[in-house]
Amino acid sequence: MGDHYRSALVTGASSGIGWEYAKELAARGTNITIVARRTDRLEQLAAELTAVKVDVLTADLSTDDGIAAIEQRLVDQPVELLVNNAGVANSGEFHTVDGSALAGEVMLNVVALERLSHAAVGPMVRAGRGGILNVSSLAGEQPLRGLATYSATKAFVTRFSEALHSEVKGHGVHVTVLKPGYVWTEMNPGAPEPKSFAGRFWLRAEDVARHSLDAVEAGKLYSVPGPHWRLAAAAINALPGQLVRSLSTRVDTSS
Repeated sequence: MGDHYRSALVTGASSGIGWEYAKELAARGTNITIVARRTDRLEQLAAELTAVKVDVLTADLSTDDGIAAIEQRLVDQPVELLVNNAGVANSGEFHTVDGSALAGEVMLNVVALERLSHAAVGPMVRAGRGGILNVSSLAGEQPLRGLATYSATKAFVTRFSEALHSEVKGHGVHVTVLKPGYVWTEMNPGAPEPKSFAGRFWLRAEDVARHSLDAVEAGKLYSVPGPHWRLAAAAINALPGQLVRSLSTRVDTSS
């Protein structure tokens, strides 16, 4: 395991995995900057994390102004770890989903992640130390009906992370891509009960955060929490693309 990072910026920290990233980083002694739209939730989180320095930044990363503000922050106050966690999924058949919502989804899931990575990685390379942890999904490995834009954005996150990992690993910078399966978060209000049969396949957000932070500290490219999801990921990557497309598009995730 590598050394813990001394400073980090976490996007989408007001709930779910982002909230757990902040808690886990604080437990590891990392000073953190937490970013999201909901100031009240960020301040509530900051009040819980008394052992480290916590800065609260309110920004909507689906907007150019929001992205630019956090870019500038990363330039002015470089961090050792950037956690690109913020993301959204608009479900429904593509032609029925609001176009502005889809544009915002691409802005948040793709454009913000790329621009913040660009702002953060230069100082990391010059320092010879740093990490970028990008939250993707196993949805990025397959075309999901009813989640066409989401699947595509997560495919970008995975491919981008793989390429950036190879570019900067020789400079002491670790890039890790998290590819979880189903996780209990506010994004999944219809999740099954934990003790149900289906619930056994779901992941706890705190376990996902811990697994992926361990991965980036160790310099690993991939984090796929849960043995059953690692098996699923291996199967998806091993099967012929035509078969994966055929199976994936038979499942309707639009509702």
